Amino acid sequence: MKKIRPIAIHLPQFHPFPENDEWWGKGFTEWTNVAKAKPLFKGHYQPHLPADLGFYDLRLEEARMAQIALAKEYGIYGFCYYHYWFNGKRLMHQPLDKMLANPKEDFPFMFCWANETWSRRWLGEEKEILIKQTYSKEDDIKHAEWLCNNVFIDKRYITIDDRPIFVFYRPRDLPNYLETIQTFKSVAKRKGINEPYLVASNSRGENQSFEGFDHVLSFEPKLGVLDQAFNDKKYSIRKFINNFKNNIISPELKVYDYGRFKDQMALKSYSYEYFPCVFVGWDNTARREKRGIILNNQTPERFKQSLIEAKEKVKHFKSDEQIIFINAWNEWAEGNHLEPDQKDGHKYLEIVREIFK
Repeated sequence: MKKIRPIAIHLPQFHPFPENDEWWGKGFTEWTNVAKAKPLFKGHYQPHLPADLGFYDLRLEEARMAQIALAKEYGIYGFCYYHYWFNGKRLMHQPLDKMLANPKEDFPFMFCWANETWSRRWLGEEKEILIKQTYSKEDDIKHAEWLCNNVFIDKRYITIDDRPIFVFYRPRDLPNYLETIQTFKSVAKRKGINEPYLVASNSRGENQSFEGFDHVLSFEPKLGVLDQAFNDKKYSIRKFINNFKNNIISPELKVYDYGRFKDQMALKSYSYEYFPCVFVGWDNTARREKRGIILNNQTPERFKQSLIEAKEKVKHFKSDEQIIFINAWNEWAEGNHLEPDQKDGHKYLEIVREIFK
């Protein structure tokens, strides 16, 4: 019998690349935001500063190998890398290209296509667009061919029944997702590769059917369930009331209780089976300052309980589908990371090892 596979979602943003230099300034990386974060109220934990691995550059083999060693030590099965494809143009690809070319990085991995338009507002709104996500049948073919030629054939790639798993982060954004599914599968067949196992992420809380996909990833956190979460007005009475419940006197900030939010997520039900996803924490004020969203009072104990519940959820799945996603390995600017920081050290990793030993 196979063991349950915990897979950590991984952001490959921690290196400079030309587009970020142009949009945000020379040498910009995710660390730029992380290091400048400041606490916005008494007891607010900012900045989140890395411990063991430091401010790494993912272009460097030793940085990627250190991540792999840490993940292995604490029982992470593999990484699910965000993959950025914009009508044939790839972004943030250097670390992934170097990993694909380096057999020493012997760690299972898979891809999630982060098919969102990029804007200056960091949360995916269609304002101040930096690079727009566009779709076509021709691009689906080109995309599937690139994946089949360069990624799905890798022996380290994570599979279900020998089929490479691939996640669509915003499946409803595809103008005809059934056609895209068919294109990916037909290209794989033409290339002599096993049909990919295609997963839809319900990152927007969708409860309608994901016909045609092999499975669904119940992505967390679903911030849309939070009252006023995307209200960017400087002052709001309702925001003030929400904050007051958390003993914070401010009409600007968007602060919620981590435990209450976990309760809300646990109550949600869906009309389909899904891979559970457990998030570590959330505080994106490093990116958005007072327009950010903070889940306050984060605790390792509650994270542990979420993992236990996820483990129960997948026990009845067939062995190859007993997968739990953890969000995230290294979303430092969202306060959402398994990697050790200077406050909690290895606490969250130790919980993973305990639950999945």
